[in-house]
Amino acid sequence: MELEKSKGTQVLEQLETSEELELPCHLILLDDDSHTYAYVIAMLTNIFGYSREKGFAIASTVDSQGQAIVMTADKEKCLEVQNHIHNFGPDPLMETSTGSMSAIIEPIK
Repeated sequence: MELEKSKGTQVLEQLETSEELELPCHLILLDDDSHTYAYVIAMLTNIFGYSREKGFAIASTVDSQGQAIVMTADKEKCLEVQNHIHNFGPDPLMETSTGSMSAIIEPIK
């Protein structure tokens, strides 16, 4: 923002760019019964480079609370990583697993 003085008053001139208007978002991993802890840990390690310990902590949160924030970034980056989660594939350790986990994007308010 730039301040412009006009006749003794200050007027705020707001510069609007797509970057300024873009709010940060949370990428939230959702719980389900079709993926093991081992799958979640491997996926988080592969996609985010998280340690096994951090992956286990997030898997535990997803299991106990039904969801967990896995990253906070601009919407474009969240969409990119969400796509990686949705394309990671089924859990090979579970016969009933037919696809990837789900993740949603929520703007930070």
